Amino acid sequence: MISLKQFKYFIEIVEAGSYSRAAEKLYIAQSALSRQIKELEDALQTPLLVRDARQFELTPAGQLFFERGKRILEDIDDTLLQARHVGKGAQGVIRLQHSSSVILTPRISNALAQALDDHPGVTLDVSMLPSENQTLEIEEGRADIGLLRLPTLRRHPHIQMREIGSERLMVAVPQHSPLAALDNIDLADLSEQTFISIPHQDRGGLSYLVANLCLELGFFPKPARALSRKSSQLNLIEAGLGIAIVPDCMRLTAPAGVRFVTLSHGSLHSTVGLATRRQADALVTAFADALVSRLSPSVPAP
Repeated sequence: MISLKQFKYFIEIVEAGSYSRAAEKLYIAQSALSRQIKELEDALQTPLLVRDARQFELTPAGQLFFERGKRILEDIDDTLLQARHVGKGAQGVIRLQHSSSVILTPRISNALAQALDDHPGVTLDVSMLPSENQTLEIEEGRADIGLLRLPTLRRHPHIQMREIGSERLMVAVPQHSPLAALDNIDLADLSEQTFISIPHQDRGGLSYLVANLCLELGFFPKPARALSRKSSQLNLIEAGLGIAIVPDCMRLTAPAGVRFVTLSHGSLHSTVGLATRRQADALVTAFADALVSRLSPSVPAP
């Protein structure tokens, strides 16, 4: 029978890159480690690693076992963490994810704090993930609540999406760019600029929205020589490598060398959504409802 210890040993070998380094980290003899992997392969009736005197390579089965096995161990760790919290009197841990363009502004942070006050038994586990990935994580049960930029491209049957805010879009430019001296600019006038962020073919979110706005005006954003869909794009802009169209909240994390210029089209906004499973457990549903009630504005933010 395969044991969790064998899962852990195999993952450690792959991540360490060698049996000897893995054995050192696990504080066991290399011969014992090799024996455990041999027993694992015998139980699976397929080789996971192809070895020679100095190194190894993953077989296709080994690659699959590594990816799935690592996820299984992470799920077990998460279950143990939640069990400890429940054992100490907490009602549970809610796993909340947000995209890099949905900054935890004072508005969002205050709403989270108020929701936690209303649910004293809840502990939040907050992490960052791209918008498109969040919906998959929630669909497959590895996250509970997502704060993301709409639109998302993939439709998951068990995901519920609610709008919780809208922000105007700004042009982030290097401080020494001629654009930085402008009070406002038309989106169409950016057709010759290079953009730090362009859409990924499998992802929605902010870059997808921006590309479609540009296409409506007859051009597609020219990619810069360095691209980023993360918050690091502001650092690339500061270095003079390109521009980006971003929500107004990005001012809060912008480095000193980035300037924000208003788009002449005042109606250009980006929408933030809150995602949960349709049949989430009662605690997650109640917490998400509390956030929605505090964050859903009646009109777009200026």
